[in-house]
Amino acid sequence: MANADGDWLSTKEAAAALGLTPRTLYRLIDEGQLPAYRFGRVIRLKQTEVDAFVETSRIEPGTLEHLYPEAVGSDQSADA
Repeated sequence: MANADGDWLSTKEAAAALGLTPRTLYRLIDEGQLPAYRFGRVIRLKQTEVDAFVETSRIEPGTLEHLYPEAVGSDQSADA
């Protein structure tokens, strides 16, 4: 996720790079999940911190079963 300005990303660039809406990006910043910096009226994010956020957001295998309970439940009911 490199940009022409070097190590800093605008909120528009960061949102696009992460595939998020600006509103979601601002929520992540406001909740403290993603560090950002205000320079006057401009908000910027460090490229390295955006990359670190991506790495810490990695989903561990076996942690999403709650999103498809019908598949897990249907296997159990077939055995009963």
